[in-house]
Amino acid sequence: MFIPVYDQNPLRSIQFQAVTVSLILTNIIVFILEVTALPSQAILGFALIPNDLLGIGAAGSGGVVSPGQIAIPERLTLISYMFFHGDVLHLAGNMLFLWVFGDNVEDALGHFRFLIFYLACGAVGGLVHALMLPTSEMPLIGASGAVAGVIAAYLMLHPRVRVWVLILRFIPIQISAAFALGAWILTQFVMVLLPQVGPVAWWAHIGGLVAGAILVVLMRRPGVPLFDRGIA
Repeated sequence: MFIPVYDQNPLRSIQFQAVTVSLILTNIIVFILEVTALPSQAILGFALIPNDLLGIGAAGSGGVVSPGQIAIPERLTLISYMFFHGDVLHLAGNMLFLWVFGDNVEDALGHFRFLIFYLACGAVGGLVHALMLPTSEMPLIGASGAVAGVIAAYLMLHPRVRVWVLILRFIPIQISAAFALGAWILTQFVMVLLPQVGPVAWWAHIGGLVAGAILVVLMRRPGVPLFDRGIA
């Protein structure tokens, strides 16, 4: 799989990607708190648990909040879950994709609408994950659903932009966003059809992708073209 490093795509409407940077910093700060200050039970209270969210299973442990667990309304975990990560690689992967591609999506939507877009994609990703695995008691954390929405939006906006990526983790090459992101998106749909092995929430990715593809059409600034139309 490709690791994105840099895209040759200057900002056109904003001077600085303030929301993208703020989201990255927020995720980093939350992760630092995870590993230095918050016990695992406290983190569990912010995770999205499908059977709790949908009311299918007993909330928590028989409806009793465990010692040290921070209890928040289940519907709010659709937002809170996306700011927590399992380990530093999980965090780094999501934030790298957000750094490379988020600025141009923010540019196309504007600061406030991009923030709403990001949170909505993450919430839809979490909801789709819960609906497809309604009896699961496995906690879901991570920004992957929201970042998947950013990836879908970028592909809708700038498929022809050249992106520097690493293949085999070390070899830099320059390819089109359509190829790099299209391959990533195809992988998500292939993986969801395979037996679910490992911790990756593929349905959250797909939910975020679909939300991002729809919302970028509705939320982009007036006059912002899709598919790099008008770009020489």
